[in-house]
Amino acid sequence: MSTPNGFPQHSRVCLTRSMEGGAVQDLQAKKAGKAAKKEAGSDGAPQKIGTPISETLKLLPEELKANMKIKSITPRPPRKPRLERAASLDEKSWRKWRRFRTSQESLTDPNETSSSNGSLQEASPSPPSRGRASPCHPCCQQESLHSSPDALEASPGGKSRGGASDLGKRASEISSAFGGLLRGKGFAGGKPRLSQIMPARPLPPMELNVASHSLRTANRIDSDCLDYRHYSQHKFGRVSSSLSDSRLQGNGTLGDSCSTDSMKSTFSVLTPIRAKDVRSRSYLEGSLLASGALMGAEELSRYFPNRSMGIFVATWNMQGQKELPGNLDDFLLPTDPDFAQDMYVIGVQEGCPDRREWEIRLQETLGPHYVLLHSAAHGVLYMSVFIRRDLIWFCSEVEYATVTTRIVSQIKTKGALGISFTFFGTSFLFITSHFTSGDSKVNERKLDYNKTIQALTLPKNVPDTNPYRSSSSDVTTRFDEVFWFGDFNFRLNKDRETVDSILSQNPDTDVSKLLVYDQLTSEMSRGSIFKGFQEADIHFRPSYKFDIGKDSYDTTSKQRTPSYTDRVVFRSRYKDDIQAVKYSSCPVIKTSDHRPVFALFRVKVRPGRDNIPLAAGLFDRDLYLIGIRRRATRELLRRREQKDQRSSSICSIS
Repeated sequence: MSTPNGFPQHSRVCLTRSMEGGAVQDLQAKKAGKAAKKEAGSDGAPQKIGTPISETLKLLPEELKANMKIKSITPRPPRKPRLERAASLDEKSWRKWRRFRTSQESLTDPNETSSSNGSLQEASPSPPSRGRASPCHPCCQQESLHSSPDALEASPGGKSRGGASDLGKRASEISSAFGGLLRGKGFAGGKPRLSQIMPARPLPPMELNVASHSLRTANRIDSDCLDYRHYSQHKFGRVSSSLSDSRLQGNGTLGDSCSTDSMKSTFSVLTPIRAKDVRSRSYLEGSLLASGALMGAEELSRYFPNRSMGIFVATWNMQGQKELPGNLDDFLLPTDPDFAQDMYVIGVQEGCPDRREWEIRLQETLGPHYVLLHSAAHGVLYMSVFIRRDLIWFCSEVEYATVTTRIVSQIKTKGALGISFTFFGTSFLFITSHFTSGDSKVNERKLDYNKTIQALTLPKNVPDTNPYRSSSSDVTTRFDEVFWFGDFNFRLNKDRETVDSILSQNPDTDVSKLLVYDQLTSEMSRGSIFKGFQEADIHFRPSYKFDIGKDSYDTTSKQRTPSYTDRVVFRSRYKDDIQAVKYSSCPVIKTSDHRPVFALFRVKVRPGRDNIPLAAGLFDRDLYLIGIRRRATRELLRRREQKDQRSSSICSIS
């Protein structure tokens, strides 16, 4: 049967939503095409067309013009452009975010009834082509996904392009286009759902360790504690703990080795102590423990895996000046080594009147990582020993002694001051001295040395680590590592003009021609002084005598010869225990006629036993607090000055 408008009834066939995935395929399309042909053949002759055809249909065949009854098309003027309010940047960003959000919800929510763009459910119908009628049925107008405007054209004779023969082909094209997307899932819940994409081949197995070692650096286990788990199992019989990673990875749980290492690191920072060790240990004098000793090999290896520590030793003749340098960073913290040292020992001759102020300045410069282990004075001879604050528990009681080398003992400008203690199992002795001055008084200086090594009564209560190699007539033989530094007052046996000419010809690092005339080098080579001691190579200019505040040597009427009066020498009971790293002076400090001289050493440390009187963490707390408070105040003042400079700066146009 034909409809009143001339179209056959089969043209209203639609693709319904009840189709399953396979019903939209080619088979259903072909059946629909065959049925359309049969109905077209059973119908009679078409009705005559009563109205003339528009000129726009001239390209169509004559039969179609004679047989089709199409309403005339009245041309309409184009619509005026719709004016919209300009959206701000915030509205545009909000709309984009909203569309993205709606798209996500439509893909994830199975109960959603509409899509963000309607690309799978509501496709906008294409405009009608020339000579083709658009579908007029409401079902076809609303559900463009299930019907195509091109496929709903018919011809009674089946000869036109919109005939029933093309319906099956176009339905096949539609089904082929959407068949790959639907994948047989159909239209469940009134909304098309995309099928799951399956990989072409099986995925590789996932590893249990998904850590990123390049990103996770915080809480990483220390390098010297990497084998702690095996060590603890062997030593203490502790297979696992509450923070162990064995329980996590043993269950097949996805594990992060860095995370578990982080948990283990909090457990391995402090070595476990057995209860019986705690019962038997006295933290003041200790006991002979084969393992778990406070001064033993376990603790030493944990703090110093290579069993060597860094020591900074410095000497400076301050000439009794009240004025202190504004900044001591270049003196105590030179830029050449990358890291600060573990211990700082500073000796001063002819020190400033306010010794406490000098020590506060040292604490302020070194900062909160260091504490004053001990300080002593003999007249105007000062010595201060700073150590890293986490190492004070491994020091014995600190002892000191003094020697006066002048005839009148009340005048304490010349003499020696010694400080000794044991660190782990290595005993240290630090001596600072001020020998007799004068260009030709070499013998007097040797007498000062001999008197010092005989009269310095150390150690007192702390036992000698190796008494079989000690001598009662030489204090330096009773300690493992000895550092002797100070103003030894040895001069250059050459006139001022010759020394000046050598200094002007050679660069600062080539002073070998000057050392040929050095008195101390000559006496040490003979063995008459500092027996068994060594000195690092000298590559700096003479430290004496400068004009105060200037880089020029003595320009007064006395015209004193520049000399290496300030020196640092060392000796050890064991060969190669002390390695000199740097030996230099600090030319930027010019408040005295002497330049400070310092040396950096790497010293081997041996484990000890707990049968010595320990310092029990004793340090100068008041000095520590004052120095840190000053350090913080200085930093605040510096920032305020920088802020004031920025705010008061004026731009000038030239």
